[in-house]
Amino acid sequence: MRRFLLTSRKPLQQRALSLGLVCALGGTLHFGARGVAMAQFYPIGKPGVPWGPTERTEWLAKQSIKRSYHEEVLSKIEKLRQAGDFEVFQYGALSYDTEKYPLFALKTPGFGKTGKPVVLVTGGVHGYETSGVQGALRFLETEAKEYADEFDILVAPCVSPWGYETINRWNPNAVDPNRSFKKDSDSEEAAAIMKLVSGIESPVLLHMDLHETTDTDESEFRPARAARDGKETYVPDAVPDGFYTVGDTENPQTEFQAAIIASVRKVTHIAPPDAKGCIIGEPVAQEGVINYPIKSLGLCSGVTGAKFVSTTEVYPDSPKVTDAVCNEGQVAAVTGALEFVKQGLRAKVAKVQA
Repeated sequence: MRRFLLTSRKPLQQRALSLGLVCALGGTLHFGARGVAMAQFYPIGKPGVPWGPTERTEWLAKQSIKRSYHEEVLSKIEKLRQAGDFEVFQYGALSYDTEKYPLFALKTPGFGKTGKPVVLVTGGVHGYETSGVQGALRFLETEAKEYADEFDILVAPCVSPWGYETINRWNPNAVDPNRSFKKDSDSEEAAAIMKLVSGIESPVLLHMDLHETTDTDESEFRPARAARDGKETYVPDAVPDGFYTVGDTENPQTEFQAAIIASVRKVTHIAPPDAKGCIIGEPVAQEGVINYPIKSLGLCSGVTGAKFVSTTEVYPDSPKVTDAVCNEGQVAAVTGALEFVKQGLRAKVAKVQA
């Protein structure tokens, strides 16, 4: 949606013409400080005014079920249970509908009692990011048991099932779970994962959090966030075409991130930087990698304090990929990370034994 910002410093006639143009394009105008006219860039709320309960209720009323958590996720978890390679357990349920939205995780046999390094994989923190969920399940179906001899592996494949069904970034309260991994979280989804992690007795060595960056980030979710947070305007940004990762500003682990990129490159293309050398507004630290202060932002990847952490970002709307390629890209990211850590551990043992 096009953004207009018209200031009162223009001559009156010019302002009238500009306002007429906005109205002709179907925009709604609101007036801010010093006579600034602001076109509404999102259909809920007023520019410059944070949402209250009324706006959040209006937003929720517009959401609808578009796919089935039971058919697309729980049925696959049940098949994995029946196969017997993993222990399946329920770690919570969302109060929006406890029967419809149980939360399940899967772990390798003897998890937490073997002395092996601990690995956590999370998917669907943003429920609408399909390959985050399906990629985690695909990893369980195809690769996870191959690493069970060397790692204790825990996978929570769909952290936000309501978001999965309604294809949403937020939960029903218009809260982003992936900014809510903090004390006294206002996201049930995040709180459930934090409780799950708190019960892991051994330190987590590796955490992979599987995500996507989609065209709807730009067409819907970022404008919605700007409106919710009371921004006066929304400035569009480019959606990167390709895979990239988000590392930790305080613990970048450049070789680890490079190993993930190298593994994924065998499956799909890596996102190039934009003309400013950035991806989603952040400077590229190395090929296909940007860094965030993950803990202070309340990101899921910061929940464990693991030495090796990465948030994957697949671009499912690229003409160069299919759903299957996106899922396999997520699997390649996880296995690339596991291979890097495995080789590092073996080298450490060999050095001690030398």
